[in-house]
Amino acid sequence: MFSVALSTPRIFNRFSCLCVVSRTFCGRIFNNSDDVENGFGRIEDFLNESWKSSNLDNNTSTLYDSLGSSGNYSSREGFIDEVKIDVERILEVLHQDGPGFDPKPVLTNLGLRISGLLVREVLFGILKTVNYANKNRCAKLGYKFFVWSGEQENYKHTTNAYHMMMKIFAESEEFKAMWRLVDEMTEKGYPITARTFNMLICTCGGAGLARKVVERFIKSKTFNYRPFKHSFNAILHSLLTLNHYRLIEWVYQQMLAKGHPPDILTYNIIMCAKFRLGKLDHFHGLLDEMGRTGFSPDFHTFNLLLHVLGKGDKPLAALKLMNHMKEIGIDPSVLHYTTLIDGLSRAGNLEACRYFFDEMINQGFVPDVVSYTVMITGHVVAGKFDTAREIFSEMIERGQLPNVFTYNSMIRGLCMDGKFEDAWLMLKEMESKGCNPNFLVYTTLVGYLRNAGKLPEAHEVIKHMVEKGQYTHLLSKIKRYRRC
Repeated sequence: MFSVALSTPRIFNRFSCLCVVSRTFCGRIFNNSDDVENGFGRIEDFLNESWKSSNLDNNTSTLYDSLGSSGNYSSREGFIDEVKIDVERILEVLHQDGPGFDPKPVLTNLGLRISGLLVREVLFGILKTVNYANKNRCAKLGYKFFVWSGEQENYKHTTNAYHMMMKIFAESEEFKAMWRLVDEMTEKGYPITARTFNMLICTCGGAGLARKVVERFIKSKTFNYRPFKHSFNAILHSLLTLNHYRLIEWVYQQMLAKGHPPDILTYNIIMCAKFRLGKLDHFHGLLDEMGRTGFSPDFHTFNLLLHVLGKGDKPLAALKLMNHMKEIGIDPSVLHYTTLIDGLSRAGNLEACRYFFDEMINQGFVPDVVSYTVMITGHVVAGKFDTAREIFSEMIERGQLPNVFTYNSMIRGLCMDGKFEDAWLMLKEMESKGCNPNFLVYTTLVGYLRNAGKLPEAHEVIKHMVEKGQYTHLLSKIKRYRRC
């Protein structure tokens, strides 16, 4: 294994032994179906939720971000105020649409200055109102405005504008219309990126059309998203972030059939998919194949192996693997320690978690917000609420600001401990510190309150969310939400 990449028999034998050890403990891991389902979950959840938040849950507070930090503040502020007023005027006209009324000439007579920011905010305003009863109307209104604005002088739609229109079609379940937009983007020379693919696979995947989406992109000659060497790796990477593991296997076979040899990125993705599917023999077969074809394990390969050993509750084997990494010139990073700690916490070995957390600091690393959040989450899951609070305090004392996932873990722990008032106060605390709760935070608190029979309190949280103007377009979902 890795005979080309490893320089001496001594190192080769040592690493081979570690891989054999990992095979033994992986076998135990995969006997637990829940672990298979959740392997890498906490680390991936941070990434996946960040993607969803940045792409699906934008609100008008991002108006300042859209303009950047350069330029005169007062002029930017004036432009933002103007955009807000124009958005309201446009939405008022659009909502008058009906038999005998054409909004396009009325919009033209408004004499508006069309900009990418204005188009984005109008479309987002429509997106927020989409529900089951009005989805068809919202799709039509959005597209009418999209077409009209694209015809105006001194303005050209951006890729982001197309994506926002696609989101409206997605929420309205207008799948064919989404594809027509993709065709239009291709015809007009817009880049078809991994984000475009992600939106389609997320939407059409739920409708059972995921494989058709992938087939379409495999055949596409315009989908070649940097920094990936070819479109297959771009597709595989996107599918990994969306947890489509079985589809990853199928794409990999298509890739091989079309004569594209795998590279180290491909191997890492496929091995991760095999790991998540519980296919241990395939996982190690790919590991062996990497060595035979001359690929050395890289930063991400070792990260995967450390998580496997962590979940197998083998801290000593993990420590040896880290020492081996140093010998071949790959120094373990904060990510490696965090991934190992996450695996060990899943195995319930909180003592080993603390050891490696302290070792990370002893090696000169500064634990980041993800490291602390993994530690907090592990203790919350184990019912060690007091320790979780201590780690939370330690995190703040060391200058690390909690993010939305840290707060969600703490709120969950407080709810599990029956301290609902403290959980409610923590929600307000995060808001006061500029950390906006995401939809998961609200559903966590509402779910636990409902399960405890505190329905008025749950309603108060929902009311608070609505008053804040947060996730009103998802209100129907939170009202149906139940935490098991």
